[in-house]
Amino acid sequence: MTPSSDPLRRADELASKLIGVPYASLDEHTQRVARHVAGRRHIARNVAQEFGAKSTRGARAADAVARFGGSWVFIALFALIMVVWVVLNSWVLVGHDASFDPYPYILLNLFLSMLAAIQAPIILMSQNRQAEKDRVNAEHDYEVNLKAELEIMLLHDKLDQLREGQWRELLAMQSQQLKLLQDLLRANSVG
Repeated sequence: MTPSSDPLRRADELASKLIGVPYASLDEHTQRVARHVAGRRHIARNVAQEFGAKSTRGARAADAVARFGGSWVFIALFALIMVVWVVLNSWVLVGHDASFDPYPYILLNLFLSMLAAIQAPIILMSQNRQAEKDRVNAEHDYEVNLKAELEIMLLHDKLDQLREGQWRELLAMQSQQLKLLQDLLRANSVG
C-alpha cells in the first residue's frame, strides 16, 4: 500500500467507525475533518485573515463606506450639514431676495436622493461580503467542532480499551491470587 493511500484508508476507517457512513459518501467538509483526524493534524486556522487577504480594493472600500455610513460621526456630520443648509437658505431668504435653494429645498432633496442611491448598493455589497465571511466562519466552526467531537470519541474508545485491559489484568491477578490461596490452604491442611 502506498503512503499516500494510508491516510485515506485511515480516514475511511474513522468515518465508518465514528460517523457510521463510508468516507466517499461524506460531504466535502466532513471528509476534510476525517482526513485531518486520520493524519493527526490540526484544522484550526485564522479564517478572518484568509478572507481579508482575498478581498479586493472595491470590497475594502465598500466596507469602509458602510462602516462610516453606519457611525455616529456620519449621523452628526449629516445633521450638521442639514442644519447649515437650512440656516443658510433661511438667512438668505430673510436678508436677501435671491436664494440658491429656496424653501422646499429641492436641491437638498436631489442631493439626499443621490446620496441614498449611491450609499444603498455600497452598503448591500458590504453586507453580502459580511454574509459570505459569516458563512465561511460557520463552515470552519463546523469543521473544528466535528473534529473535536471525533477526537473525543477516539479518546473514549482508547479509555474503554485501557479499562478493558486493566480488567483483564485484574481478573488474571485475582485468579492467580485465588490459586495461590488454594495452594496455601492445601499445604496448611496437609501439614
